[in-house]
Amino acid sequence: MQANDIGVWLGLDVGKESHHACALDRNGDKVHDKPLGQDETEIRDLLSRLSERGRVLLVVDQPNTIGSLPLAVARDMGVAVAYLPGGAMRKAAQLLPGDAKTDERDAYVIAFTALHMPSALRDCGSDDETLAGLKVLSGYDEDLAWETTRHVNRLRSLLLQIHPAFERALKSDRITSDTVLALLERYGGPAGMRRTGIARVSEWARSRKLRNSAAIVASLFDAIGRQTVTVAGTEAAETVIPAIARQLMELKRQRREVAGRVERLLENHPLLTVLTSMPGIAAKTGSQILLAIDGDITRFENSARLAAYAGIAPVTRRSGASIRGEHPSRGGNKRLKNALWQSAFIAAFHDPESNAYYRRKRAEGKRHNAAIICLARRRCDVLYSMLKNGTLYQPKQTDLAKAA
Repeated sequence: MQANDIGVWLGLDVGKESHHACALDRNGDKVHDKPLGQDETEIRDLLSRLSERGRVLLVVDQPNTIGSLPLAVARDMGVAVAYLPGGAMRKAAQLLPGDAKTDERDAYVIAFTALHMPSALRDCGSDDETLAGLKVLSGYDEDLAWETTRHVNRLRSLLLQIHPAFERALKSDRITSDTVLALLERYGGPAGMRRTGIARVSEWARSRKLRNSAAIVASLFDAIGRQTVTVAGTEAAETVIPAIARQLMELKRQRREVAGRVERLLENHPLLTVLTSMPGIAAKTGSQILLAIDGDITRFENSARLAAYAGIAPVTRRSGASIRGEHPSRGGNKRLKNALWQSAFIAAFHDPESNAYYRRKRAEGKRHNAAIICLARRRCDVLYSMLKNGTLYQPKQTDLAKAA
């Protein structure tokens, strides 16, 4: 959209029960500056009146949750919409006189920035029902992941307090395995398992057909034998541990259920089919990429813009002629950056072409993470072309021949 298409810039500082609306004309003069109810009728009435002055651009500071209704009404009326990120809004506020923090001033800052600095605006994203549903499910899954991490940390803290060797035996992600959680729920912890004995614990685990139970039980009892004293508080801790284990099992069940819903939601989405054809990208990673780009690759002029948005393109730092160099970016869209990094990590060890590139970068002296970032940047070019043209991934024939 060109700036000369717009006649009114409407900034909306959104709130739970009401918003504050500030509208500026092409000269920067206020044509409206009043509270606006979180109500469809009021929003439609304001947009209709402002549209008499020319085409309206509605800009919000929160495109989701409490800002969803104004955007939905504007789209239904054919009104252009945009989003001003919080960081850009704070920087713009510093350029204007005064330092008061009020709804009126925030709405004016949004409208002023939209009028004078349109490059700071961002697309509000698609109103596609599938992507909207995906965003809700993804947000819920992130909450479940946070809760899972909190419960795991609490569980490790208790085990570390009463039996450090036992906690060390639950290395990496073993502590969240179905087998370990079932054992902790059943026996409470090292003291409960010691009282029961390895034979009975092993028999119980086998009867429940717990995966890899023999090796896990053996390693846990080996750790139990490394400590002969009973730390104060062990009895109380082992009454709490089973409850935490049950909560973790429930959280895992809920996350599996959400993952299933995501797959069903996207099973017929053409872009997901394109994404998952690339080595290292499964349904969950593909859905994260779709969310990050709002299902529209045309938002990005080229693959370099996509890489910069993801934060996987190197950033040049230069000061005169004495200090210069390129460094990894610490910014970017975290959702997209994580998805691209994880998919590159998987591909580096399971795809011949990606593995060859990864080993070449390691031979050049790059560390593991740096080599993965280089691979992610390289794959970003391919990914961009696939999404733009709607084509499936096609490995290079020469690389396939070498692998054979």
